[in-house]
Amino acid sequence: MPVKIRLQRHGKKGKPYYWIVAADARAKRDGKYLEKLGAYNPNTNPATIELDVDGAVQWLQNGAQPTDTAKALLSYKGALLKNHLAGGVIKGALTEEQAENKFAAWLEEKTGKVDAKKDGLSKAEADAKAKAFDAEKAANEARIAANAPVVEEAPAEDAKASNEEE
Repeated sequence: MPVKIRLQRHGKKGKPYYWIVAADARAKRDGKYLEKLGAYNPNTNPATIELDVDGAVQWLQNGAQPTDTAKALLSYKGALLKNHLAGGVIKGALTEEQAENKFAAWLEEKTGKVDAKKDGLSKAEADAKAKAFDAEKAANEARIAANAPVVEEAPAEDAKASNEEE
């Protein structure tokens, strides 16, 4: 039975939400699956990916073939790297500890990059809000200045009052 690691679409129209599943290649896209490995939400920025890395590696070692999109997601979360390192352990090129250390270092570097992107996005959003607030503040001040009543008669009345006193 040929097994594929692929995406199953869920969610409503225009708001897709995907499950990452291991399924028989002959099954329908949203049909039966053998095991749910995770979820993928492309609606957030950056996209949210939850993945059981060990389960995905197990399926890859058993011969499951990922689709193009699933392969990109597995690569992003490190499942393909972990599978590669596991192959090196089996062949004797690495020890289990070395493989775990390499994977942990890669994972730490990857989380640093993702956090940097999130920080950049939040900073850009804050800058955009501040710029919009300043623009609105300037517009309000201009509107208030344009609608302010002209008070030129008050000095003229003061002049009349001073003339009457003399």
